[in-house]
Formats: sequence, structure tokens, C-alpha cells
Amino acid sequence: MQQISGKELISELTLEKLENACGSKITFSACVHKIRDMGGFSFVILRTGRYLLQSTYSADTCKGKLDDLCEGAYVTVNGTVKEEKRAAHGYEIVLTDFEVLSKPAAEYPLHVSDRHLGCSLETNLEYRSVALRHPDTRAVFKVTEGVVSGFREFMLSQNFTEIHTPKIAKMGAEGGANIFKLKYFGQDATLSQSPQFYKQTCVSFFDRVFEIAPVYRAEKHNSTRHLNEYIGLDFEMGFIKDMSDVMQMETAMLKYVTEYVKEHYADEIALLNAEIPVIKDIPSVTFFEALDILGKEHNQFDLDPTDEVKLCEYAKREFDSDFIFITKFPGSKRPFYAMDSPEDPKLAESFDLLFRGLEITTGGQRIHDYKEQLEKLKRYNIEPEELGAYLDIHKYGMPPHGGLGIGLERLVMKLLGLENIRQASLFPRDLHHLDP
Repeated sequence: MQQISGKELISELTLEKLENACGSKITFSACVHKIRDMGGFSFVILRTGRYLLQSTYSADTCKGKLDDLCEGAYVTVNGTVKEEKRAAHGYEIVLTDFEVLSKPAAEYPLHVSDRHLGCSLETNLEYRSVALRHPDTRAVFKVTEGVVSGFREFMLSQNFTEIHTPKIAKMGAEGGANIFKLKYFGQDATLSQSPQFYKQTCVSFFDRVFEIAPVYRAEKHNSTRHLNEYIGLDFEMGFIKDMSDVMQMETAMLKYVTEYVKEHYADEIALLNAEIPVIKDIPSVTFFEALDILGKEHNQFDLDPTDEVKLCEYAKREFDSDFIFITKFPGSKRPFYAMDSPEDPKLAESFDLLFRGLEITTGGQRIHDYKEQLEKLKRYNIEPEELGAYLDIHKYGMPPHGGLGIGLERLVMKLLGLENIRQASLFPRDLHHLDP
């Protein structure tokens, strides 16, 4: 058997490596992003997995022939790195030789090398694998990587255990009609609406857990804010005094994530001209206080999209905050596992977090007492037998606990000021997109 040593592993070219190679020779692989003929020489812009790097070609200094290159060709290049303040990242590579690894069989259907892609979102999604080669489109998902990395790093620093729960389930955690149903070896099953039941279960032995995983909702929405498959950032924590502990944990996490993204993804943020918020304290109002702010009667039980926009405008105006918590929702609109408010059992210990006009989080305190959970099931006309093993966690004991779920794509969409949530999904799944 062939043994591969660590020294032979191929590594991605980083800006640090480029800087360290200044004045010396370098070899790396990339894709030809653009060729600009300047007369006596040519600029060959090379696209690595993260950066666009400027190189120069001259027949006098390079062994290869420029005619062998084209946009979309994958190459391994040799060259000398020199400082060039006018180039992106302050360096350029003077090519001395190159090897063509592969060439495209057809020209791109989109203007990948232009400053802006310049096509409709539908065309972008139709040719998604090509659109993602454009630096702007690709940068969204490097920032997404940063959000996920920052979230995970923060959770681990707070002694949360990362878990991985089933996405094929016996029943939906949220109930209702927005469930994808399938047959599982002759049994009825669903695609997971939420890891809710499992993360609560894991609190009983891990105390604090989090998960980063797909979530499925069979909602027939065709809006700028809905997907049928998205990535959920979930956490659940035990030994809380009330839901404010969960809200404080989310605030601390979002502070960490935004600072993490600004530190590690400055190039992408600049490329996308994104304004990453500075988070201090996040204001909080109850649901009925929110209705008063909106000038509405107390005869509605949820917020509509227009309400969310106006409440965020209020938070920005009054508190200079891009975020606002809405708490104490009417219990009739919250799941059966949401704890009733001790002040008013018609309200739930449940909250939403709004960010720049959009709900990105739903969370709260869960019922941990067995009898209390059984009583609430009766009120919801749910038979205990329908929940299977879920009730065992209450029967055999649970600490007071709570948690939340964040829609990753919604968070990234608002962080980067994108107009449509599909722009924040690598390969969106909605009413009309099942391929690619």
C-alpha cells in the first residue's frame, strides 16, 4: 500500500503564503478567471478557492504560450512573487511557466469575469454551478462559513456539546401541515422540522447541546424569506432560571459571531460592501407592547412581515440596534412544549428575535415537569401516545431548560444585505427548485 506523507499534501495558497514568498518563486494551482491583453504583456487573473490573484504573462519570461490559456482553464503555475500595490492584495506573480490541467468544453453562459454577474436571480439559479464561480456570489458562502465557524466556536467555549440528530423522524416537532412525509420501510415518517425533541432529550445528560443541520418545512411559500430546506443553528441549555438566560446566551453568541466574521472574512465583507452590525445590548419588548408600538389593537396573535420591519425601525431609532427581542407571545400560537408564563398562563415563555426587519430566531423556555406537559397536551388535544419516547424525558426527570433555533440563511441574508434568501443558499430548495 502506498504511504502518503504529510509533506506531499496539496495545500491551498493563502495570502500569508503569498506574502512570505515575495521576491521568490512560487508554484500553485488555480483557475484562469480573466485574461487582459495589454499589448506587450497580458494580465492573467487567477482564481483560487478564495481569492483573485493578479499574474502577468510575457512571452519573454514565460515558457508557456498564452494561446493555451482561456477563461475557465484550470492550471498549475510557476512564477515569481513581487510587490505591486495596484494589484489586489498588494502582490502579483510574474509567470515563468504553467501547466494546463483541464479546459472547459464550452464557454460560460454567464459573465463570470465581469465585476458584477449582471443576470437575474432565476438565471443565476439555473446556472448555479457557473454563477458560484463569480467572486461576489462565492463570497456569500465564505461569510456563511464564518458564521457557522463562529457559532460552533462560541458554543464549545460555553461548554455546549455538539450533537447530530436524525433527520428522518416519526413525527414533526412543530406539527401542522408543513411536514414532508415519506415511507420508511412500510412505516409513515417525516423529514425533521426541527431537532427540538432530540436536543431536549440530550439536555438530560449533556446539560448543554447545539446542532448545525438541515431543517425541512413543506410550506408552499414563494417569498423572498422562505426556503423548504434550510440550515438550522440550534442550541438547548439546562438549569436556566427563565427564558432570559437563553436570550442572554444568544446575544453573547451573536456578538461573538459578528466579531469573528469581521476578523476572519474582511475581504469578503469588503467585496460585498456589507455592513456588519455592532452588537451591544439587544432591546426587548413583550408581544402586546409591540402591538402598542405598532398602534394596533390587542386582537392579533402573531406578527406579520410588515410588523417585523416596523419594529426593527423602532429598535434602530430608539436604541440604535439592528436587533429586537419580542417576548411573551400568546400561547395559542406557540408549540405545546412552550412553558406557560407564570404571570399569565395565556402567554408563553417564548420569544422571537428580529434582525433588520426579519424574524431570524424563535426560542424560549420549555416545559420540564411531566404533569405540566401532560396537562398542556390535553389543552392542545394531543394524545400522549402520539409523542412516543419524547415524554420519557419528562417522566424520568429534566432540569429547567430552554433553547432556540436560528435560520442560517436568514441570518446571512440580513448580515450581507441580500434581497432574497435564495442568494444565501448554496443550492436552494423551494417550490420551484429541486435541481441542481
